[in-house]
Amino acid sequence: MGSSHERVKEAVVVTPSDPTPTRVLPLSAIDSQLFLRFTIEYLLIYKPRPGSGLHDHAQTVARVKSALAKAMVPYYPLAGRVRQRPDGSGLEVVCRAQGAVFIEAVSDRTVSEFSNRAPRYVTQWRKLLSVHVADVLKGAPPLVVQLTLLKDGSAALGVGFNHCLIDGIGSAEFLNSFAELASSKRVNLTEFKPKPVWDRHLLDPQPGKQTHSGSVPLPEFDSVPDVSGFVSRFATERLVPTSFTFDRRSLGELKNVVLSKRQNNYMSFTSFEVLAAHVWRSWARALNLAPTQILKLLFSVNVRGRIRPNMPAGYYGNAFVLGCAQSSAKDLSEMGLWYVAGLVRAAKERVGDEYVRAVVESVSGSSACPGSAGVLILSQWSRLGLERVDFGLGKPAHVGPICCDRYCLFLPVPDQREAVKVMVAVPTSAVDKYEYLIRNHYT
Repeated sequence: MGSSHERVKEAVVVTPSDPTPTRVLPLSAIDSQLFLRFTIEYLLIYKPRPGSGLHDHAQTVARVKSALAKAMVPYYPLAGRVRQRPDGSGLEVVCRAQGAVFIEAVSDRTVSEFSNRAPRYVTQWRKLLSVHVADVLKGAPPLVVQLTLLKDGSAALGVGFNHCLIDGIGSAEFLNSFAELASSKRVNLTEFKPKPVWDRHLLDPQPGKQTHSGSVPLPEFDSVPDVSGFVSRFATERLVPTSFTFDRRSLGELKNVVLSKRQNNYMSFTSFEVLAAHVWRSWARALNLAPTQILKLLFSVNVRGRIRPNMPAGYYGNAFVLGCAQSSAKDLSEMGLWYVAGLVRAAKERVGDEYVRAVVESVSGSSACPGSAGVLILSQWSRLGLERVDFGLGKPAHVGPICCDRYCLFLPVPDQREAVKVMVAVPTSAVDKYEYLIRNHYT
């Protein structure tokens, strides 16, 4: 299906339901990083409810729009606008209750289009969030919500967040609170749990403290030689979305493969470590790169409990750094899954208080940014709580991105708590081999 299958009925700016503070709030050094200046775009699909009709949908639209206005009271910076600080040292939010965009639309798609399959092309579901903010610093609203009625009575909720303002955990907390307001499970704004916390200074450089940035290696910001035409290939070759679900049994098989071949001291690996290793290794082998090409797996590591003191509950800013596993294409292919899982675990274990402070100091006021040559970026949405977001329509039957592109996502699977869906778009020339390798754990 193409983009002509959606029709926007209404697009309005929704402002907070109650007065909110007028002020300018600084974003943290972590928030202000160049590579976070894009929009997180979620797509949640809800099955039709028995006996529901157009009148029920109109009521749902009214409830969601009203709940959005209420949710932006405690989360009032999401109704502001992001801009560069006058001195160029980072970003800030101008909070004057400017509001978020709410869109109502209809579509002739059905819920079956989203059942355990990838879109046929990267932008197939683009119009389920019609407003795409390409530059978050040009006065665009940092929050866009679109509710689309599908042909069979199901509903699609597309949500876009300015990543400078909020991370995955923070956005999921907002969505669950927003949904509870819409479903009448919560009526008192003071009962938000967790209560939203700003406190962006916690991830700024600490005056008077010893600098760490020169002594702690930060491989995520080091560029590597592109000896395989990697960047031009991803820029010019058509990318094909893929989707594979790993249930509890499949994850157990991966762990057994690692344990049977391990040549290190680790007694066990987490599901994330073995699955990330398997996906990265399959992706690398499918691309058939030069053996000397250095490859990186970059993945977000939540630092809320890894720094001293710990971040307060309810902190919804960017509280993650990038873990970086690195290897040559030759070693990824030949050394086996146990080796790659060990690289992922070691990358996670490097992230502690000193590492985080080094990242903060490195990115503060600088243009430090991960390179793109040889890089696979992985984000774990499967443990955010997105599968619980209920606007009175039940729990979502599908959780994923608006566009499936080169960034790999681990997604929750409805009604399978321990299962993980892996979505990533792969160059056309590599997709068949990638699909073969991802299905075969023992190759």
